[in-house]
Amino acid sequence: MSLFSNIDWADIGLATLDTLTMLGGSMVLTVVLGLPLGVILFLTGKGQMLENKPAHTALGLLVNILRSVPFVILLIVMIPLTVLLVGTSLGVAGAIPPLVVGAAPFYARLVETALREVDKGVVEASFALGATRRQVVLGALLPEAMPGIIAGATVTAIALVSYTAMAGVVGAGGLGDLAIRFGYQRFQTDVMVVTVVLLLVLVQVLQMVGDTVVRKVSHR
Repeated sequence: MSLFSNIDWADIGLATLDTLTMLGGSMVLTVVLGLPLGVILFLTGKGQMLENKPAHTALGLLVNILRSVPFVILLIVMIPLTVLLVGTSLGVAGAIPPLVVGAAPFYARLVETALREVDKGVVEASFALGATRRQVVLGALLPEAMPGIIAGATVTAIALVSYTAMAGVVGAGGLGDLAIRFGYQRFQTDVMVVTVVLLLVLVQVLQMVGDTVVRKVSHR
């Protein structure tokens, strides 16, 4: 018997494409939502230029609640909202809303942490030169924190890879779905091995690309 007798490489290719589509679509939306959320969390924090304790506390509580829900539970709880948003809870389209809701708060906290690491002297110098708050945020804070923000995006993308695999539990498609249906439920070990190896390769590639970009934008 061939070592990979159960492998249908066409299915593997299609599942890989589905995983990349879920990852790409959800990552873009995660950055679109998580980056401004992280900036607002930072700016409304204690001692910052838009300090607002009630707003900071409310946003922080929302982020913490969403981060506390296990992703598998989030997938199930969000099914009605997912159907309302994209018309289905299955396949790649049905997986993206819960992926974004699960990852955006996580990324927002990483963005907030990156902004906290910016030297306060940079902000003070910008104000001393007559910059407005908007100019300080866009021209000083975000550029200075960019290596941390990109590193956070890399960590989030890797977390999303594991989320896409878990999304296979509810029929989202992708490599996780293939591993569950064939590798686990039908005891086809070769399918499980190939899908796991592909996920590991994807994680390694994401980490290498992220590290390279961080080195290029870092000027410390």
